[in-house]
Amino acid sequence: MRFQDIPGLLKTKKTLSLAVQNQHIAHAQLFVGPPGGAQLAMAHAFVSYLFCTNRSETDSCGVCPSCQKLQRGVHPDLVYVYPTVITKKIKDAESDAFLPDWRKFIQESYFRTLPEWLGYMGAEGNRQGNIPVEETRKLVQKISLKPFEAPFKVVMLWNPETLNASAGNALLKTLEEPPSSTLFILVCAEPDKLLTTILSRTQRVSVGAVDVEDLADYLVQKASIDTEKAHQIAVNCEGNISEALEKSNSDNLSTTTWFAEWMRAIYARNLSKLVQLADQFDGLAKENQKGILSYSLHIFRQCLYQISDASNLIKSLEKEKAFVDNFSKTLSTDKIAAMTEKISEVHYHLERNARAKMVHLDLSLYLLRVFHAKNS
Repeated sequence: MRFQDIPGLLKTKKTLSLAVQNQHIAHAQLFVGPPGGAQLAMAHAFVSYLFCTNRSETDSCGVCPSCQKLQRGVHPDLVYVYPTVITKKIKDAESDAFLPDWRKFIQESYFRTLPEWLGYMGAEGNRQGNIPVEETRKLVQKISLKPFEAPFKVVMLWNPETLNASAGNALLKTLEEPPSSTLFILVCAEPDKLLTTILSRTQRVSVGAVDVEDLADYLVQKASIDTEKAHQIAVNCEGNISEALEKSNSDNLSTTTWFAEWMRAIYARNLSKLVQLADQFDGLAKENQKGILSYSLHIFRQCLYQISDASNLIKSLEKEKAFVDNFSKTLSTDKIAAMTEKISEVHYHLERNARAKMVHLDLSLYLLRVFHAKNS
């Protein structure tokens, strides 16, 4: 991964390349971006530029031995740490056990999300990935060795927000006294979930959402779609490059379909269908459950724009726009406020391992009551 492979974000690329050229590199950096954004890709491009033996003023060469090893994910001076779960095939939940899968995963695309990784590694049911304390403790051994080839040994932690309290504290001790030749790069989408002590010991690198035009051009190039569709997808995905690529390669918007079916059951007061959907929801991976709730909030927000005569703010694909236009006619601002508050509450409880079937069915019944209540 090189800087040129990432759409837009020229200011961030220039800042990182200048840091290497001027040798002003913080020993612990936090790359922050939106879910499915460019933060993992940017972190890899930065490491490639740092390790490259024939770099230009703006990018790594892509052909030297160091660049080639990084592209294959086999550079000895880059250590990966990422969330894992115990699966049927692998009973050891440490990163090294999943390293071959991880290499394939990021080589397919550097614009990834945690739910994609959990599905790729074979996580079942409601399992949530996390970085165990044993993982962070073993880092001490890994970073005690001097770099083999590169000027630094780099530890890249993807989704460090999945560190539990013990693992976070163990990492904190390592961050406080790292070897002089070791760099830590934390790559995350939800920095508010990190320990404040970790935040205070890292230099933040903001990797913002890619501009709509830059993302649209990227989709045209990568997915071979027409400009109009690419622009619609770029607007709709709000910086989530992973989602944008998925929508570019498929017309099957499963989350959109699921949500529409759910709302139709509520509109029809179809209780048996709501029970069936609650069962389906219970069988989804935890991250996918939260994804449906996040998408629900997105649609209700678009409906609020529609009924508030602010349709210019709507960010949806044509199919979604048609749904929003019809669905918003059945809603009011008060109903949307009550529904979104309840959805946010359910999201909170799912984060704390509430039984998905129960909270979803409760949510459905609540939405049904609000939806069919008479407007005041």
